[in-house]
Amino acid sequence: MKNKETIILGIDPGTTIMGYGIIRTSGKNTIEMLEMGALHLSKISDHALKLKKIYDRCAQLIDSHSPDVMAVEAPFFGKNVQSMLKLGRAQGVAFSAALSKEVSIAEYAPRKVKKAITGSGSASKEQVAAMVQRTLKLKDDQMPKHLDATDGLAVALCHHFQLISPTMQKGGSGWKAFIKDNPERIKS
Repeated sequence: MKNKETIILGIDPGTTIMGYGIIRTSGKNTIEMLEMGALHLSKISDHALKLKKIYDRCAQLIDSHSPDVMAVEAPFFGKNVQSMLKLGRAQGVAFSAALSKEVSIAEYAPRKVKKAITGSGSASKEQVAAMVQRTLKLKDDQMPKHLDATDGLAVALCHHFQLISPTMQKGGSGWKAFIKDNPERIKS
């Protein structure tokens, strides 16, 4: 992989807490955290206002960091249809913010994010946070109180790992598909 710099905004959507993390990558092994945090929405009772806050924060992060891509964790299928609907709306306004700023979007299932970060699709939030901390070489005092922020970073890291690992790429069939899709990366 060339040393092209890529900025990835990772979003863990939620209508109570939305986690986000922004990384800058250069090549396969140089990864730097630019920002992480969580947008707390529990004090806002109007669902539409929560969605506006999510949109505004995503747009602000895009304006501040000019990411190349926004990676978003997809809603998981649960038993509570209302919760899933609200989560889908939160994801939709995050998508809208990215699209309005002409930022491409990638979407990953929660199990795929966990597997990319920890090696296990059923890892706990704490296990994901520990691996994010280790991968980004974050000190204990840099770790957030709410693990939604590290979940946002995990989504960004998952996207980075997708880009550098041809065997992980969606729909790809390993190296043959990688070579076909990336001829400029092959040396003669």
